[in-house]
Amino acid sequence: MTTIETDKVVVRFAGDSGDGMQLLGDRFTHQTAAFGNDLATLPDYPAEIRAPQGTVHGVSSFQVHFADTDIHTPGDAPDVLVAFNPAALKANIGDLRAGAVVICDPDEFTRRNLAKAGYPTDPLEDGSLDHLTVHRVAMGAITLGAVAPIGLGRKDALRSRNMFALGLLSWMYGRPTAGIEEALQAKFKKKPQVAEANVLAFRAGWNYGETTELFATTYRVAPAALPAGEYRQVSGNAALALGILAAGWVAEMKVVLGTYPITPASDILHELARHKNFDLLTIQAEDEIAAIGAALGASFGGALGVTTTSGPGIALKSETIALAVMTELPLLIVDVQRGGPSTGLPTKTEQADLLQARFGRHGESPVPIVAPRSPSDCFDAAVEAARIAVTYRTPVLLLSDGALANGSEPWLLPDVAALAPIDPGFATGPNATDGSGDYWPYLRDRETLARSWAIPGTPGLQHRIGGLEKADRTGAISYDPQNHEVMVRTRQAKIDGIAVADLDVDDPDASRLLVLGWGSTYGPIRAAVRRLRSQGHTVAQAHLRHLCPFPANLDAVLASYDRVVVPEMNLGQLALLLRAREKTDIISHTKVTGQPFKADELEGVLLEQMEGVPA
Repeated sequence: MTTIETDKVVVRFAGDSGDGMQLLGDRFTHQTAAFGNDLATLPDYPAEIRAPQGTVHGVSSFQVHFADTDIHTPGDAPDVLVAFNPAALKANIGDLRAGAVVICDPDEFTRRNLAKAGYPTDPLEDGSLDHLTVHRVAMGAITLGAVAPIGLGRKDALRSRNMFALGLLSWMYGRPTAGIEEALQAKFKKKPQVAEANVLAFRAGWNYGETTELFATTYRVAPAALPAGEYRQVSGNAALALGILAAGWVAEMKVVLGTYPITPASDILHELARHKNFDLLTIQAEDEIAAIGAALGASFGGALGVTTTSGPGIALKSETIALAVMTELPLLIVDVQRGGPSTGLPTKTEQADLLQARFGRHGESPVPIVAPRSPSDCFDAAVEAARIAVTYRTPVLLLSDGALANGSEPWLLPDVAALAPIDPGFATGPNATDGSGDYWPYLRDRETLARSWAIPGTPGLQHRIGGLEKADRTGAISYDPQNHEVMVRTRQAKIDGIAVADLDVDDPDASRLLVLGWGSTYGPIRAAVRRLRSQGHTVAQAHLRHLCPFPANLDAVLASYDRVVVPEMNLGQLALLLRAREKTDIISHTKVTGQPFKADELEGVLLEQMEGVPA
């Protein structure tokens, strides 16, 4: 047996949507995180609850990229593909590099299954896979034999073959097995026989690798030299939920989540619902409009109101977002973007809601926009968005997306006690400047332009707010034209004046080319820039967290480069906003496939924009 040291590996598991690919990938990821590798993941699954079995449309996959150094993407091309049926092979073979390893179950390549996958001939026999290293492993048959002693039916027993694959890959890559059996017992504790079947299948997979002569090589990826501290594996949705909790904790405010389940945002509700030991209330409303209404009502009552959704839900919530603009109440609105329009590609990723976030409301309704760049960064972005909402008395849109929400990576746990406090600054007494002793809800802070915020029921602070235009300072209903002009401009000035950090540019070599991104494009951009620099090219990188207002130094940064490339998973929405700032030499590179950018794709795009470098 030979063990090969390697710096990184990309593994993809693929099978029918009922074959447990997401559980398999999740358990392999947990093992890899426990071992100490840096990692990034990409779950991918069909939108249908049960797509036609055995067809390409029904294929579910999970990709894990792990390495002995820091990485930023789930990888471009898999080094190993575990394909559970012909459809899984058909759907993923185009992504494989020459020489990649394919592990498949030959018993699944029946005439019927080949036909459902669209194969005219058997790819295991017709030579079409000669450029790959193919291992035929009868995963189903071995699993049936392993679980036979517990008397489980054939259909239920075969469902355990994903754990056989987990055992085999754990052996191949030296993944730690401690805790796997306990995790499976906990996962299926209500079905002890199923739990036992999964444990037996996992052991069978490990033992198969250990005893068979089919695999003569194992691989070792050393732990990554990450900064010291305590880590956990975290998905973007989980990190975002924990960020919301942390924001409520540092603000000493009750968090009220009003939400309606929608892919891919639902896991934020699931995660928050697990933490009822905090000052937290989660409400699963009857629809999107009721959900944001509950959140805004909670903010009126002095809580941190939060609502989570995706693009279709933002469209339904737009009227209430505008009401939050008018009432000038804190409200955190999370949009986990997905492919559209309409139902579109609900389980795929996209960045196409930026213009909706900027302008998708009636009237002049400015709203700050914050966008995280990685799964773990969703925590910091949530805290930042909540801080802006509370400090400036405004709804804030947080734009995540499906790649961030479902992807995961190691997360260095923050010192929550070190987080800067968020001061809601509730009014405690009358504030009228005319000597009347009244309370004026629209009397503003001179620095932030935030209006005064009084908790209803506070003695002496009776006031009225609502959707009709308010008189400056007093908050009385006003139809005065000049007052409306003042209030519209003041609300805009408040957003324009939000203090955001300057745009940080990574440019060690004084390049003339800048690549500017936002959201989840950070990872592939970062990987592409690293590759180019390793080849001796010069390229600068910057990434926007604040999309409204933009950083104050943005125009100066853009003006200092000859070319600015903006990759986006839309048709050029950020590029449009930048061109509106009279920055006309923006080079927009767009993609709307429902899949994230690959590093080699962006590497080629940037090479084409470098003067004197052939494409």
